[in-house]
Amino acid sequence: MQVFLDIVVWVLLIAGGFFSLTAAVGVLRFPDFYTRLHPAGKNDTLGVLLFCSAMLIETMKYDYGYLVAGRLVLMVLFMLMASPIACHAITQAAYVDGLRPWKKGEPRR
Repeated sequence: MQVFLDIVVWVLLIAGGFFSLTAAVGVLRFPDFYTRLHPAGKNDTLGVLLFCSAMLIETMKYDYGYLVAGRLVLMVLFMLMASPIACHAITQAAYVDGLRPWKKGEPRR
């Protein structure tokens, strides 16, 4: 059972790293502010969720695991609520400020 849980933890860590890496690549490759904010909000949230899930499984092996697990669950809930709200607020502020969305054929900004 221990080996199976270790494999699950490693799979979750690798998947979380993959989604965080794709978010970084998306931020660098997309043409404007609005499209760059999309991978930063979506993929980073999923990457953190997978990292925290791996830590949650790993800490359950120890005696103090339930205390750490409670904090990890609270952290995941905060991330699931705060990240989309923050991305929406930043996007709305940019739109109100007059930042135009990128259109096909325009140079990248």
